[in-house]
Amino acid sequence: MRAAVSHKFGRDHKLGTQPWSEHPTIAGKSIRNPSLSVTVSQYMVSLRRRKVRSGEAVTSARAMDEATMKHLWDFIWATPRKEYGPTSRKRKAENPAEWAGFVIHSMLLLLYLVLMICLLRYDKALRITRGDITFQLPFRKTHQYGGIAPFYVYADEQHPWMCLVRTFAVWWMLARERCENLDGFVFRKKIGTDSISVNPTDGMTSDAFLECFRNNLLDIGVDPCPYGTHSFRRGGCQFLYKVCRWDFGDICDWGGWAENFDNPGTIFKYLLSWNDNPREKREHYMNPNRPRKDPCHACGRTCHCA
Repeated sequence: MRAAVSHKFGRDHKLGTQPWSEHPTIAGKSIRNPSLSVTVSQYMVSLRRRKVRSGEAVTSARAMDEATMKHLWDFIWATPRKEYGPTSRKRKAENPAEWAGFVIHSMLLLLYLVLMICLLRYDKALRITRGDITFQLPFRKTHQYGGIAPFYVYADEQHPWMCLVRTFAVWWMLARERCENLDGFVFRKKIGTDSISVNPTDGMTSDAFLECFRNNLLDIGVDPCPYGTHSFRRGGCQFLYKVCRWDFGDICDWGGWAENFDNPGTIFKYLLSWNDNPREKREHYMNPNRPRKDPCHACGRTCHCA
């Protein structure tokens, strides 16, 4: 909540990211961001301590895992293509499950993968424009020394449901069928059940994204309550560590976190939470005959230590 307030003061009210303080020359006047004041910081620290004493645990949004992404991918390719045109209110009321078609689902899948693979915040991903299709994105979490580090992505033949390149190519062809001008926002406002806005400045809003995400989970029979917009960033961090076998340093460098890695607790919060889906059944941890894993696409091993 404090991060949202700080962002509001900093961006919308143009107060920056410097701590709130008294004006050096005008008595009684304050400058900079009030949400970053010492008083608010002290309050937030004391609030956390009081919550811990009362036994309240901080719950993170459940991480999006590869299995759920595969279910979404399977569902999308099982979705029939709809004819371009308006949908009557009567049909919408009679078929609430048909809230979106193949075009909208494809756009959402691309957005999910951008969030996961590039470890981006959802509000930053929604602002990606046509000029960023090389994925040299203008937003990173920290850039103390300036400059923009691009995200180099490649096709993933072994995991097509996690392939950002393939998904972007599919969405680009679909978008060209609906819009003559593809400049502006990549993720456009949803129009009807299976169309997007032709206005290049008409991007998808945060509220619309969250609503579509929840409907998408309901499509595959997953309870959307434990999930949130931060689920993809947590899920991407876990995917890179558990599936791609990246070490912590590589993940921090790729995600744009501090190079000196001075706060290791942050990445562990991304990797571990009681709210996440369990990796293995408890009775199998010490079982020498537990089921094998899927073969590694690099070495072919199926053991759990691969």
